[in-house]
Amino acid sequence: MNLNFIDKHRLLPFLAVVFGLLATRAQDAPETQVTNESDGSRTKVKVDGIAAVVGDYVILDSDIEKTLIDLRSQGASTEDITHCQLLGKLMEDRLYAHQAVQDSLLVSDDQVNAQSDAQINELVSRIGSIEKMLKYYKKPDLESFRKELFEINKLRMLSEKMQSKIVEDIEVTPEEVRQFFFKIPEDQRPVFGAELEIAQIVKQPKASEEEKQRVIDRLKGIKQDIEENDASFNVKAILYSQDPGSKSRGGLYPGMTKETPFVKEFKDVAFSLQEGEISEPFETMFGYHIIKVEKIRGQERDVRHILLIPEISEEAIKDAVKELDTIRQHILDGKYTFADAARNFSDEKETKFDGGLLRNPINFDSRFELTKMDPALYNQVRDLKDGEISKPIREDDPRGGPPKFKIMKISNRYDEHVADFAKDYIKIQELALREKQLKAIKKWMAEHIQDTYIHVDPENKDCNFANNWLKE
Repeated sequence: MNLNFIDKHRLLPFLAVVFGLLATRAQDAPETQVTNESDGSRTKVKVDGIAAVVGDYVILDSDIEKTLIDLRSQGASTEDITHCQLLGKLMEDRLYAHQAVQDSLLVSDDQVNAQSDAQINELVSRIGSIEKMLKYYKKPDLESFRKELFEINKLRMLSEKMQSKIVEDIEVTPEEVRQFFFKIPEDQRPVFGAELEIAQIVKQPKASEEEKQRVIDRLKGIKQDIEENDASFNVKAILYSQDPGSKSRGGLYPGMTKETPFVKEFKDVAFSLQEGEISEPFETMFGYHIIKVEKIRGQERDVRHILLIPEISEEAIKDAVKELDTIRQHILDGKYTFADAARNFSDEKETKFDGGLLRNPINFDSRFELTKMDPALYNQVRDLKDGEISKPIREDDPRGGPPKFKIMKISNRYDEHVADFAKDYIKIQELALREKQLKAIKKWMAEHIQDTYIHVDPENKDCNFANNWLKE
């Protein structure tokens, strides 16, 4: 198992974020000094002992052992993972983070704190209480827990930012994709698992006009109280916002840019406001919002918002289900096709104009590989036979928006097969791009190892690292 080539998205939950990593460091370990061989300076570090130093970062032996324990606690197989491989991976992460700082690819404390708060909230919801969480992770108090989590997240976010910068401009041409594919021997070409194409027709129950106006008036009242009585937007968001992702941190979304994946209406309002200004109530697919711009930094801005969701009446829900039942029966009776019904009746603009066809959010292909499908989607279609149309299914919005109802159909089914250049072009393009990105990262790594202070403890110099950490 070569840690250099493990998918980053699978590694991060294990090696960086809270749901497995938070192990207690040796806070009371004695201090020693490490000499920077490039300029002779000496730096005090805590010892338990030191496995390696990369730039400004020290990796302790305990970091390696605790990472291994954390991997096991997450259910990952560690039989083929060695001490040297883990050390090499930790050194990679620190080199990315070190160079990010050198290149001024900084992350704000607000961004890190927002991420940490979200993780703490998720942990508390899973474990049951703050007290149980602290006991589980063997932390004396919430402040020390938060402080360690801050350091973990800051390093991770710096590392991710640097990696994104390395590969952000890398693209592959159709000719490069063709060459990549046909240089693979036929007996070694990848095998793609069984896949489905799925279509759906969605009805979104609507709140009454009276209910919408009630929500708008309430938001206007909150805005007036903040502006005229100096009430705290932060506190109002904690008390009243229905956005589970930001409520606990006072509605804060830090570091927002025009590329941040928020709905267009939200970004349009956020980028029309001056610093300190509060918007009028406005509508998105999630409900009604007011936004306050806390801070503007160039192309980034920190925003707070309060979301209120109009209540959907039981009558509106029954009407949506009844309409889907009628549409389903008309399709079965041959009055129109599923695709035509989606184009004419579905409330989901992302799929209706494509005949209700769902797109894979990873690559926007129409196919979903069974072994990689989102579990919620898989559970909705797993019992459907080819050509069968489901009865209305309720789907609650995990982000706090109103529920929707839908009928679903498996449009096509593809058996497991060896990669075909024409049929599987998008997947082959992904593989070609990934290979090109890996080459770019490998080249970047080799160059920056040479230019960065690296110290590897003598006990680890027998490691057969994938990168030239020993500068031999």
